[in-house]
Amino acid sequence: LYTLIMLDPDSPSRMEPWNREFAHWLVGNIPGRHVEQGETMFQYIPVFPRAGSGCHRYIFLIFRQQCWNDYAAMPRVSSKNRAPRIRFSTRDFAYRYSLGSPVAGNFFLAQYDDYVPVLLSHYPDSNDF
Repeated sequence: LYTLIMLDPDSPSRMEPWNREFAHWLVGNIPGRHVEQGETMFQYIPVFPRAGSGCHRYIFLIFRQQCWNDYAAMPRVSSKNRAPRIRFSTRDFAYRYSLGSPVAGNFFLAQYDDYVPVLLSHYPDSNDF
């Protein structure tokens, strides 16, 4: 079983990351490669860096679980809800659920482009994303 975390450590900007870490996606108890069968705590939301905020690093981390984890105490966060995502602490989460260090990770860089307003139109309450 695995846990997947996707985060933006540069929210709202790399120069002023006062939302660090912003969790875009959180899924636990993933059997093998089947993310869709895992327990989704934070629904996926796309990346939409704001104009003038520079490049953002978006990081995927995979943790191998020692056993099935009881994530009942974790909130279930829809793609329209930002509050629990702000200032998420991967370190605290990993400690709380005995995840240890990540076994895999990857990242990409993204910055504002002309498609960001299109994405934001699907998230009308996203001023602070």
